[in-house]
This record gives sequence, structure tokens and C-alpha cells, in this order.
Amino acid sequence: MSASADHTFDIKSARLNLFSIRLRSTRLADIARDLDNRFPSDSPFSRTPAMLDVSQVNPVELDYRGLVARFAQYGIHLVGVRPTPAGLEGALDDAGLLPLGGDEALDESCLEDEPQPQTLVIDKPVRAGQQVYARGGNLVVLATVSAGAEVIADGDIHIYGSLRGRALAGARGQRDARIFVQSMQAELLSIAGIWRTLEQDLPAALASRPLQVLLESDKIVMRALPD
Repeated sequence: MSASADHTFDIKSARLNLFSIRLRSTRLADIARDLDNRFPSDSPFSRTPAMLDVSQVNPVELDYRGLVARFAQYGIHLVGVRPTPAGLEGALDDAGLLPLGGDEALDESCLEDEPQPQTLVIDKPVRAGQQVYARGGNLVVLATVSAGAEVIADGDIHIYGSLRGRALAGARGQRDARIFVQSMQAELLSIAGIWRTLEQDLPAALASRPLQVLLESDKIVMRALPD
């Protein structure tokens, strides 16, 4: 189809950054209880799109409408399901969810000729309501990331100040991405779509030290950087 000045819109490919909610239970009551326990006061999410990962449960047993409503109460807006459960298209449509296909691995041969990732350097504070995204590379912030701010990178994130907002590394699924922080007071941490909030104060051994954040066995872990 050729382009025309009469067209009112263009259709182009795009890649979106989505959190992945990997379910480990099909019981809505248990999931709701876990949400309440994780976010007893304020949720760090606000109209945040997310994908529902049903690879570890029986998708037939899920209440999709109930899940959409429950997560929305905490600012998490479910937009789709992956892998697509066979025979449940009607249930997904009823809940307003899109089938997002399987969990195919990326063909690494496609990456051989790609240019080396670039590093985006920010030398000013990232303030509440602002978002910085280092597409295709690493992000270095030489100042504070305020509460309510969000920094995202397809690679690693280095913050040479306080992290009080949200940091999302490996935004396109790079599981070996890391977050390095001088002072950790984050609202939320995420690597390759797996996230963690800091509901409690850090242990004394970590509270006053520069930290690295990494992914181990599908869990976000924090370690002190060597002196």
C-alpha cells in the first residue's frame, strides 16, 4: 500500500516496555491477598501496562476479568496474556486482554550486525513525573532520581546519586542487565520485566553502601559493591 496525503494515520512497527506478571497461583483470593500484603499503603504503579504470564499455571482455571480488576486497583493495567491459552479466546476478549503469542526465543543471528549499544548520560536530576529511556543501550545518571521519576534502559543503569524513584534495566528482556546505585531508596526495581518493590528498610549491611541489583533465579537481589 502506497503512502497518501489523504491518509489520516500511519501504521508502523513499535516495541513497548511492559512489566511481566508471572502467576504462580490460579486462586484470585490468594493473588489479591498477596497484592494487599505487598502494597499495604500506596502502590508504586500508576496506569502501568503489564503482560500476564500464565506459563507456570493452568490458564483454564484463571478468572481473567477478576485479575484485570484486582491489578487495576494497584495501578497495574493488564493488556495481554502470554503464552496464548488455547480455547480461551472468548474469556480473554471478555476481559479486554490480547493474546500475545508464545515465548519464542530471539534469533541471536539477527543481532550479529547490530551496532554496539550507546550509553546515554544524564547530568541533571531526574525529577518527579519525568521519564528517561536509554533505548538500545546503557544509562548513566550523575545525579538523583527523585520519587515519582522513572529511568529505563535496555542495558544497565548506573546512578551516581540517590535512587528514590523507579529503575527498569534490561527493558527488552536482557536478563544479565544490572542496576548500580550509590544510595538506594527506590520505589521499584525491575530487570527484564521482573520487578521488586522495597516495602521495608534495607538491612544495615546494605543501607549505607553502594549497591548492585541483579537477577538470580527469576528474583531481584541486591548486593553491596566491593570497597
